[in-house]
Formats: sequence, C-alpha cells, structure tokens
Amino acid sequence: MKKSLFILLVGLMAIVLVACSGKKSGSDSEGATDTVVVGDDIKGATELSFWTFVSLHMEFFEDAAKRWNEANPDRPIKLKAETYPYDQMHNNLLLALQSGKGAPDISDIEISRFPNYLQGEPQLLPMNQFVDPEIDNFVKARLEIYSKDGQYYGMPTHVGASVMYYNKEIMDEAGVDIDSIKTWDDYVEAGKQVVAKTGKMMANVPTGDYIPMWAMISQQGSDWFDENGDVTVDSPENIKALQFLHDLVYVHKIAELTPGGQPHAEEYYAYMNDGGAASISMPLWYMGRFLDYMPDLKNKIVIRPMPAWEPGGFRSAGMGGTGTVVTNQTKHADLAKEFLAFAKLSREANIQLWTVLGFDPPRWDVWESDEVKQDNKFYQYFGNDIFDTLLEIRDEINPVHITAQTPEVQNEINTVTFDSVLRQQTQTAEEALKEAADKIRSNKQ
Repeated sequence: MKKSLFILLVGLMAIVLVACSGKKSGSDSEGATDTVVVGDDIKGATELSFWTFVSLHMEFFEDAAKRWNEANPDRPIKLKAETYPYDQMHNNLLLALQSGKGAPDISDIEISRFPNYLQGEPQLLPMNQFVDPEIDNFVKARLEIYSKDGQYYGMPTHVGASVMYYNKEIMDEAGVDIDSIKTWDDYVEAGKQVVAKTGKMMANVPTGDYIPMWAMISQQGSDWFDENGDVTVDSPENIKALQFLHDLVYVHKIAELTPGGQPHAEEYYAYMNDGGAASISMPLWYMGRFLDYMPDLKNKIVIRPMPAWEPGGFRSAGMGGTGTVVTNQTKHADLAKEFLAFAKLSREANIQLWTVLGFDPPRWDVWESDEVKQDNKFYQYFGNDIFDTLLEIRDEINPVHITAQTPEVQNEINTVTFDSVLRQQTQTAEEALKEAADKIRSNKQ
C-alpha cells in the first residue's frame, strides 16, 4: 500500500506541477526552459527526443549528435534536446513511464532519483550489448549504480571522484608540504600548523550538504544503505565520520562551519575567493565552481587525493552523478541505444566529457590519453597534474548504494542531524545518527 501511495503521490505531484505551469507533459517543448534541435536540415533524419535537467548536458548531447551525423551519414538523426526544471523533468518522466505514453526516447536521470525508475519491471532498455565489451575500461562502480539484476540501464556522466582542493598559497605560508598529508590524522596536524602560522582555517564543515560526509564514510567502505537496501545510517563508520567533522570545529579548532551552510552558497564562494580557508574536499566536478565563482584563486588551488583514514586506505569516493537512459517508449530502440552508446560509452565520448564539460570521464583508459592532456581552462587554473591525481585513486572508489529512500536520508542529515550535532551541539554524533536511522527505517516501504 505504501508503494502504491508513493507512486500515486508522485503522479499527483507531476500533474500539479504541469497544471500550475499551464503546460502539458509529453515530449514536446512546452514547459522546457531551453530547446535545441540538431539535424533538422538533414533530409530523412530520424528524430530522437532527449530530456535533461542540466543545460550543460544539452550542450554535450548537441555535440554528440553533430559528431554522430558526421560519422553516420547513412543513418542521420534529428535530436530534439530539451531542458526542464529538475523536479518537473523527473516527475513528468516517471508519470509518462507509468502511464505508458509521453516519455522521450532518451533521458537523463539524476543519481538520487534513479531508484524510482528501477522499481518493479524497469521501463528502460538495458544497454548490456554495448556495456559488456567496454566494461573493463570503466570505473565499474559508476556503472553499477544504474543497474539492476545484472542489467545496465543508465550510462554515467562522470566518476565524481572526491579530491582535496588545497590553497597552496596558504599552505606554503604555513610551511606545510601538501604531499606529506597522507591520512586524516596528518590533515589535523597540518591544520593546526595552518591556524598557528596564518590565522586561517584549514577547512569548513558544511551543515547543509551531506556529500563531504558521504565521501568520508564511503572511503571506509560504509554507506547510508548496504547492498540489500537495509539502512546503515548509524553504522560505526558513519558515526566516526560525523564525530570527526564535529571535532574539526570544536576539539581541534582547525575548521569553522561553512558560510552559507554548504559549498554552493554565495557566501561560501566569497569567503573562499578571499582566501578564507586552506582546503575543501569535494568531487572533481566542483572544479567548475572555482572557475565560475572563485576567480581570484586561479593558480593558487592544487588538487590532491583525499587523506585516508589509515595508511593504505582509500583516498577517494564517487559522489553525485547522472545516468542517461533509453526509455521503452522509443520507436527507434536500436538507433537510440546505439546513439547513446556513441554519446556516453565510446572513447571519444569520454574525452568529450572532459573537453566539453570538464568532468572526470567514467572511462579511466582515457585519463592517460594525449587528448585529455591538451591545454584548457581547467589546467590553466589548477595546473597540469589533474589526471595524475585521478590515476592515483582510480581503484580507490567504492560503489555507493542508492535506494528510493536516499532523498529522505539527504533531507534528514542536512536539516536535522547536522543541526543538532554541528550547530546546536545538543546530540552526539552517535545519538543523532541512531535517531535518524530509526526514523528512516520506520518509513521504509
């Protein structure tokens, strides 16, 4: 009954969203914030529709469609790419798949929403015929996120490898050798030296973004859920990570709470741009935030692996993501699947993920290619050793377990747990995570 109510509520949400906007659902451009058509001037081109919630992804697929048409003049496509607001796109897609009509041929699905589309019999087409021959060239954990029962449905957009961004200017002033920081204990000692010598903070602890903590628990082989979908929010490893974040601020006194609450806040960008702290741990896709919002840090920020919990431990984690799928409503299944494989799985496609979007390609075999070493704005900002760092950590990324309750965990951690442990200090890490885990378990469908 709970599952039925959930599906009904999602459907009602989508209807309300559409009604309020005065738009209708379906694969036309009404309600889209942006629409791009590629190949409309090619006679006999087969039309494929694509939905996304990120305009940059539309640019990537526009590039892919142009390359496809150049490489396949006998099978051209007319790609109609549409960008919708995040909630509207995901809700309308789920409603369309459940109703059996109105879905696009191809669509992006954000990682935390993906489990909703795998419940029951997935209304998506498996891509195994294209994945299996190439899987050894990929960071497998990123393909497994979007799979069910051995079938691969979503094609990843990036690895999302978590790294440490260090302000070399501050670290040099403190007399700290960045490359000597191997473990979190080393990090704490380095932070004490930074505070003593420069008066700057070593780091900030977010109170509205659980990704940095998630990376720290993933490093330990833990997660919010286990491989069976059982809640592990209150595991010893998770408690250890949250307690460590608390202690950075209140015990070691080398960090302060993140201005604006999370690393995507305008207050935080301004703070960091002014040299507010010596480091931040975020996925590689955060590079774009530096370029767009912290221009004064150009040539000051270097990228290194995360510190490990113990010598020899994992120094990264894969965070965030988008899986691109072919829906079962496409009338051109073979062509849509082949185009998606061309756009996301091929060697050239993964090079384009870096050159067009600045993402760390899920296909690790391109990390050493000449193409990704060509000068661009990211190298000019961070230096030329970005992929050297990625190669160091390529085998140190655990798979994460995404379930239909992942958004609930995100909300609970960001709004309740962090507030009680990090802001108010009214609960210990263990007390708060046990309370959160019990609440999430009681809501499990």
